[in-house]
This record gives sequence, structure tokens and C-alpha cells, in this order.
Amino acid sequence: MPESQPVSQRVAVLADSDTRWKWGALTARRLVPGPSGDGAPGDSGPEDGGHLTGYLLRGRATPTARQLGEVGARADRLTEVTCAAFLDELRRERYDVVVLALVGGAVQAVLHGVRALWPDPAARPVFVTGYVGVVYEKLADGLLLRHGADLVLANSRHDAERFRAVYEGVGADASAVTETALPFLGGAPYEPVGGGRARTVVFAAQPSVPESRAERTYLLERAAGHARAHPGREVLIKLRSRPGEHTTHLEELPYQRLADRLPAGLPANCRLVYGNMGEVLDRTDLLVTVSSTAALESLHRGIPTAVLTDLGIRESLGNHHFTGSGCLASWDQLDAGLLPAGDPRWLAAQGVLAGPGAYDAARARVAELAALPLLAPPDPYYTLTTAPGYLPGLLARHHLAPDGTPLPGAVRPAAGESRLRGWMRGRMREAARGAYRHGVQRVAPAIRRLGEL
Repeated sequence: MPESQPVSQRVAVLADSDTRWKWGALTARRLVPGPSGDGAPGDSGPEDGGHLTGYLLRGRATPTARQLGEVGARADRLTEVTCAAFLDELRRERYDVVVLALVGGAVQAVLHGVRALWPDPAARPVFVTGYVGVVYEKLADGLLLRHGADLVLANSRHDAERFRAVYEGVGADASAVTETALPFLGGAPYEPVGGGRARTVVFAAQPSVPESRAERTYLLERAAGHARAHPGREVLIKLRSRPGEHTTHLEELPYQRLADRLPAGLPANCRLVYGNMGEVLDRTDLLVTVSSTAALESLHRGIPTAVLTDLGIRESLGNHHFTGSGCLASWDQLDAGLLPAGDPRWLAAQGVLAGPGAYDAARARVAELAALPLLAPPDPYYTLTTAPGYLPGLLARHHLAPDGTPLPGAVRPAAGESRLRGWMRGRMREAARGAYRHGVQRVAPAIRRLGEL
């Protein structure tokens, strides 16, 4: 880290779900190291050497206190905001670096809002964004919505090459693309016990993959069947959220409810678990999933990892990303004793074997930009010239006008608001969110079933 960079920097993270908060907070620690300068997650970082302020974007996936506690990434202050309110915070607060851990449309809205705040070169924050995990769908759409940030982080050499190709292919500046690695790769290397036999098998479930009841029930039954076939093993079904909670993706058919409906139930050595994925992996001998990013965490540690082929190798499932990995397998093969091992060449290309220097380039770039007295305004690819039929609607969803300024009434002044009024607004917001989740998880599926009669 250059000597001119201040030891303590003010860093903010804006996230819209529990998984994106985890990615954003850990990325901030990597980018702005503390006095030790290593920037490793869990070591020095904004939490120790700088000030980390967290903002949660209000929406369907705003994490609960339980979800935030499970993630374990802390902040000095954590506030729930709208997009317009966050922009107002940027106008009033001074931050050196802002990590946008958001879905692409929200990133684009913030960047246009920032451009409206600072239309000329100014002493503004460095804006960083990227992806939480595997990028297997909507590559061009997601990337172009993130264009305009000072750094667009790619989790591997493979992703960095794809990202630059997309930007250059539409004539957009690709210099912001910076190769890094997933910030939560870490943990103790796997040490097999018991002669290499898998004693603890973990099925890492996903909220939206697969989508259908039949396919989700199939996976649950196969996990239970594996437990019955191997009574000496413990089979854990690792879930991301409890019923009523949302994560990055909507979950209309929670595994908890499907498990309650299994005719034979779950055997004694098969159970549902929650908690931090890193802590679950500490006791895992075989990780099984359809396409969860947990597979990359597992492979980084050297844990045998299986990416299921039972439902086919399909883009909609995301398991096509793992072709060439050496991890593709079926439950039948796992039942017979297969313990897949990752292909070293594939692991290297995907950033799974990244070491402590994976963030050096990004850290240096952030330090360089933060040291400049003035930064040019963000320059997103999407403008009223390049996307006049798309951008205004996208900004309006976040209560911003086509020029990026907040729409009238988008920012409510908090000054003078009574404590009772604030409490009532919070309770009404929670009630509305609960009603929305009930509609998504219970009412909508029921209506669809009635429509199929």
C-alpha cells in the first residue's frame, strides 16, 4: 500500500440481500486493508483499520437480523435505505470507497444518481462493484448495468476475459474490469479422516435452482435416500434461509415445507441445518450441490465436491459452468462411493486456487484513485442516447428521474419525526414485507396450481 494512502479510510457498502452483504463487506476488507496491509478477510480491514458503514437497500430481499448474524460480516453502523436516501447520504457523508453489492439494475441507478450529484470532476468516493459468485446467465445484461463503476471486479481470469470482451464488443471502456477472486474463499484445508471415507455429506441447497416442486422434491428424496443407504454417514441439508425470509433469489418452495411432506420423512442421520457456510464446511467430507457458489468454497479447501447431473446439465440450472471441472456426478455415483476431485487446470482458470495476492491489483487501483484530488463523474454505457427506451424505466423503479435526480418525495426528511411515527412506519414496512413474502411463497404457487387444473 502506498505510503501516501491514509491508514484509516471511510468505506461504505450498499447491499440488497444477505449474500450480497457478505460479498460486499468482505470485499471492502480486501480492498482497504488495515495497518497490517494484508487485507485478508477476518484480519485487518475496514473493521480494524478503517470505518465500515453498511447500508441495506430496502426491497423484497432485505436481510433479517438473523440472516445478518449468520453471515457474520460486521459493520460500524448498519442502516436500511432506499436508493434515493442512499444518494442523499452520499451528499452529506464523506466516504473514500463505496462497494455496490447489488443487482445490476440497482448498480446502474446508483451510478446515474452519483453522476447527477457530481456532474463535474469532484472529490467523490471510488465506486466498486462485481458479482457474488458464478456468472452463468444474463452476462451482457448484468455487465452493462454495472458499467460506469470505477472498478468492476471479476472473480477469476476466465470472468475477466469475458467481461472485457463484452465491454469492448459494444464499444464501452473496459479498463474498470479488474481480476480478483471471491472474497470468502478461505478456511482450513481439508484433511481426510477415516481412510478417505465421507462421514459428513452436505447438500448445499439453493433458493431458486431448481424451480419446480418435482425436481426439488427429487433432490430432497435422493439426499434422504443417500442417508438411508449409508447409516454411518451424517447427511446435512444446508439451507440459506428460513420460511418467510428471502435471499438473493426468491424461494417459492422452501425445502423445509417439502421435507414435512415426504411420505417417509427424513431419516435420523439426515437433517436440515443453517449457519455460516464456512463453519459448515469445517466438518464436511463431501459437498453436493446443483450449482451453488458453495462448490467453489469447497473446492478451494480441497473438499471432494459433486455438482449434480441428475436433472441434466442445463444453463437454467447453472451446472453447465462446471463442465471441465471434474466435479460433475449423479446421486447414483455418489451412492456407489464416488468422491469427485476438481481438475487443477479448471480450478486455476476459475480463480478457485487464488492466493493472498489475488486482490493486489484491485487494492492498488483503489489506492491510486482514492489519492487523486478529483475524480471524473461516472460514465455508464447506458444513457438517454444509447438506451432511451430502457434507462428511464429502470431509474424510475428506484424513484429516480431520467437524469438521475430523485423524484419528488423520494427522500423523506427524518428531522422532526416523532419516535412513535418512526416506530409505526417501521412496523408497517415489516407488515407489508411479510404480506409480500406470503403472497410469493404461498398465494402465487396456489394460484398457479389452480390454473393447471
